[in-house]
Amino acid sequence: MSKKMRPESLMMSYGYKPELSEGAIKCPIFQTSTFVFKNAEEGKAFFELAYGHRKKKEGEELGLIYSRINNPDLEVLENRLTLWDEAEECAVFESGMSAISAILLEFLKPGDLLLISSPLYGGSDHFIKKILPKFNINVLAFRVGQSKEEIIQLIKDSGLASKLALVYIETPANPTNDLIDIQACSEIARHFSAPDKPVYFAVDNTYMGPVWQHPLKHGADLVLYSATKYIGGHSDVIAGACLGSKELIKRVKGLRTFLGNMASPNTGWLLLRSLETLKIRMDMQAHNANEVAAFLNTHPLVERVYFPGNLTENDGEQFRIKNQQCLTNGGMISFDIKGGEKQAFQFLDALKLIKLAVSLGGTESLAEHPATMTHVDVDQALRKELCITEKMVRLSIGVEHYEDIISDLASALETIKS
Repeated sequence: MSKKMRPESLMMSYGYKPELSEGAIKCPIFQTSTFVFKNAEEGKAFFELAYGHRKKKEGEELGLIYSRINNPDLEVLENRLTLWDEAEECAVFESGMSAISAILLEFLKPGDLLLISSPLYGGSDHFIKKILPKFNINVLAFRVGQSKEEIIQLIKDSGLASKLALVYIETPANPTNDLIDIQACSEIARHFSAPDKPVYFAVDNTYMGPVWQHPLKHGADLVLYSATKYIGGHSDVIAGACLGSKELIKRVKGLRTFLGNMASPNTGWLLLRSLETLKIRMDMQAHNANEVAAFLNTHPLVERVYFPGNLTENDGEQFRIKNQQCLTNGGMISFDIKGGEKQAFQFLDALKLIKLAVSLGGTESLAEHPATMTHVDVDQALRKELCITEKMVRLSIGVEHYEDIISDLASALETIKS
């Protein structure tokens, strides 16, 4: 029996047959809106499958119909993305938020209860708290540090336990790097599930990417990515992805077809290119982040560093969770500058190598100010409670030499001192 190859070895070839594309070693961009059927019977058969009017025959696959439904670039990409998480199926979207909004709309209905972790990415926070209530969907949040038993009681006390339909978390949390126990949340979802009413569990895994953490292995039903970030990795494409079982992703793809928020062939091609270097980029970013965090930990103008690598046995549950589900410390660091917004802005404006921009996971190092940028729409009192203050700066560590990144940080911090 041949040895099972690792995902990084399969990223160059898996799911693609060169003989179907004139022998091209790389998958071409199939820049077409529609596909030609061999005959009318084939067209009928393809549509029957696409709309679920019959089950697949032995060995039958959904044929190419229209690029809003399927496209060769997306099919190859979705096949390759399943490898890291060992998922059955994947659906790619035109953005991370379109993936997130699609699963929320698919698995929630008016009157349902959505349980979320806090904090969440600002865009997710806005959609969940400002858009979903318009559809009469109830939202309940729990905090980092609450035990499984406390969260179960929180749900019961809401009076809506029978309405719980989806648990949605983000771990590590953006921008605080707080960790949520994936397995415990899975157990919470199962606790409130019934044979005729399952409670599904989704994890936004953007901060750790598909290389450093695998939520499906810890009990998640769905894992979500802003593929713009580490998966794309070059700050030149916007995309999202959702992975899970064949049954659930079939539902997700069905909604995607009618929302029309699938990724374009060009986006699919760019992501296929990026997957080939995903692991080596992320390994370098994790290495660099460890070095940068070590520098910030000892700098006199840095008050606090939010980084999984700083966790010790004294941190109790957070340390246990990190060792249980995180394969590295990640590539994201937030830290508090001594002072406030004035000092934070002074620091950000003095950076040279590191660019002042939102997003994360790209090859270049980025810095931003969460309280006034990515998380500006989060309730002010909640921001303060979650330590997302005016003195916090968020760093996305790139693949530059770590000594140059540190030198840039040191020079910018020096401007505050002076």
